[in-house]
Amino acid sequence: MISITHLQAENLPSLPQRILKYLLVYCRQGSLYLEIDEAAYTLAEGEAITVTSGQMHTFTALEGNALLLDFTLDFFCKDDNDIELVFHNGLFCHFGLNEVIPVRDASYFGSILNKIETELAQEPYQYLISARAHIELLLVELNRSKVERGDEIWKPDALFLRFLEFVRENYREQPTVKDYAARLGTTEAKLNELSKLHTGKTAQNVVFSLTVSEAKRLLRYYDLSVKEIAFQLGFADPFYFSNFFKKHTAVSPVTYRAAHPI
Repeated sequence: MISITHLQAENLPSLPQRILKYLLVYCRQGSLYLEIDEAAYTLAEGEAITVTSGQMHTFTALEGNALLLDFTLDFFCKDDNDIELVFHNGLFCHFGLNEVIPVRDASYFGSILNKIETELAQEPYQYLISARAHIELLLVELNRSKVERGDEIWKPDALFLRFLEFVRENYREQPTVKDYAARLGTTEAKLNELSKLHTGKTAQNVVFSLTVSEAKRLLRYYDLSVKEIAFQLGFADPFYFSNFFKKHTAVSPVTYRAAHPI
């Protein structure tokens, strides 16, 4: 549901991590080095980065200390406004690369994290309500930090975000865009409209992009054969999966795996 963890050099996880939660990484002191999917990042003191549910992340080095806050979407999101806040300005919605965010007021940001940690440790009356409210403050502060440095404001649509979550949860079944629309109580036309607005792609191409990203994670981080990965992603024919992957990446699954060892 929600947890907060102190990260120091002596307890740095040695293996790639993957959690089905939303993760905020904040460097309180020194420098933190990590990889998220295929990219490497360095966080300096007072900087944060977010990891979307399902992304692979590996902590490679830490000189100082950091805090990790993770929470599930259903813990935080009670309505469409909450969903839009989580993904506002791309905070936890990464179509390209994740981004390092310099926090504008490190003292204030750190105090909010400290309050969450205290609530979770002491569990006073309605502590989860308080912890959730403080996560909201963290997200607002991250958005303000992005806006003050000149980032363009991007406000996503909750329906589109639910579509993305449905895709991530249903790779194996491979529903059609029409199926997704029916589950979401909308139309194919509306999903295409929102997908083009937010990504410049059709809804079907958004599905393809997310499927390719998941295939890359499985190829790089899991000891699975190409055939097993194909079936896990809903492809009945491994040969068709290989052609699909090569069409979207210009390399075969085998070549990609060889070029990206863990």
